[in-house]
Amino acid sequence: MDYKDLRVFLTVAATQHLGQAGQQLHISPSTLSRRIARMEEDAGAKLLVRDNGPLTLTSAGELFFQHAEQTLDAWESMRSAVNADVSELEGSLTLYCSVTASYSFLADLLARFRERYPKVDLRIHTGDAAASIPRAESGDADVVIAARPEQLSPDLTFRGISESPLLFIAPKAVGTVPQLTQSEIPWAEVPMVLSETGLARTRVNQWFASRSLTPNIYAQVTGHEAIVSMVALGVGVGVVPQVVLQNSPLLSRVRVLSVTPELEPFLIGLCSRTERLNEPVLQALWQTAGR
Repeated sequence: MDYKDLRVFLTVAATQHLGQAGQQLHISPSTLSRRIARMEEDAGAKLLVRDNGPLTLTSAGELFFQHAEQTLDAWESMRSAVNADVSELEGSLTLYCSVTASYSFLADLLARFRERYPKVDLRIHTGDAAASIPRAESGDADVVIAARPEQLSPDLTFRGISESPLLFIAPKAVGTVPQLTQSEIPWAEVPMVLSETGLARTRVNQWFASRSLTPNIYAQVTGHEAIVSMVALGVGVGVVPQVVLQNSPLLSRVRVLSVTPELEPFLIGLCSRTERLNEPVLQALWQTAGR
């Protein structure tokens, strides 16, 4: 059990709800449930009472909660003492990420990094999420925030920091999309708005292939934000990461379709060339992301 698990448990205990805790931690409720189950297995006791109401702590959970708080407090105190002079670190770092990542995952990471390393010049570039991993591979960016690809180059190292479900979305308003029921969707008739390239497109292709279906592609676009816009206009059904939808100004104009089986979620994290991870500035960013 690591420090991240302890923080997860404290957040779940504070919110008393897996969904709310998942939103704060950018982790799906199903993943949270598995992590809590693993903690209970390690502790050898039930830590939470799961019923139809709010999650509550068992007596063992109360003891574990106190242990988690004390352990994290001790860790933070030790880390502050050991790294008292880290603010002297200097240098520059180029980071690439999607627009959505810049104001979701990056915001908190950047605030913590700036506080600890004020003399580091951090240069942020944003663009299409599908370009993130190629930029890390080519060295155009020192580090990228990206979804972990299914096949990661041996030259790259990835560190996961969050998880985002991949969702089918449809317009709320009536447009060219036929009226859809949650139980039975006529995929051959549904116009699809999909990413032109990238991991989301790969996952969608695999999903349709596993059901011996061919998607009825209306448009292929660059950027998940553009997919939300087109779906909101009523031109088709799209597939986007939950974090994109949650941060979209058009959230109220689309709805999430309940589709079985669900698409495999994105694991979001930092990615850099392995050979560069011993560089002090890059190492500092990775350490900050892990806290």
